[in-house]
Amino acid sequence: MSREGREGGEGKILNQHPSNLNEEEIGRIILDSAFKVHSTLGPGLLESVYEAALFLELSKYGLKVERQKPISVEYHGQMLDVAFRADLVVNGLVLVELKSVETVAPLFKKTVTNYLKLIPLRLGFLINFNETHLKNGIVRVTNGLEGKNFFTRANKPLEVDFRKPSFSSRPSRDIRS
Repeated sequence: MSREGREGGEGKILNQHPSNLNEEEIGRIILDSAFKVHSTLGPGLLESVYEAALFLELSKYGLKVERQKPISVEYHGQMLDVAFRADLVVNGLVLVELKSVETVAPLFKKTVTNYLKLIPLRLGFLINFNETHLKNGIVRVTNGLEGKNFFTRANKPLEVDFRKPSFSSRPSRDIRS
């Protein structure tokens, strides 16, 4: 869906109801909104400012945006009293962690990965607004999405007959007797 298809006049209009969007469609809206926030505010502000602005931008699309969403941790069947909080969760499908730092540490990506597993979600973004060009501050993090067709939902599970041999993807490497 193009930006023109989503925006109209002063308010933003989606071609479909916000609750019908999948992770990728929501992800595009998140990134479009992040670029708008960054081009308006520029780099160098506090993370909380970008969080509030991005919350407003995403809300204009009619998306359900949760700020500072608590993340529970279970250990051996017991819920731990910990204070993990996701910056933004959009439509209950996409996590957005925001930073405004000089350098994105590898720990930040690991944190997003862990949050995706704990919530659980399949798509997250780590966005560092302290970049001259925002595209250099965006990290896409997935939890089981890469290479999977999630645009269509199968009506029944894939049936596999394990008694039959599979076809080789490289017949030239088959061992022939």
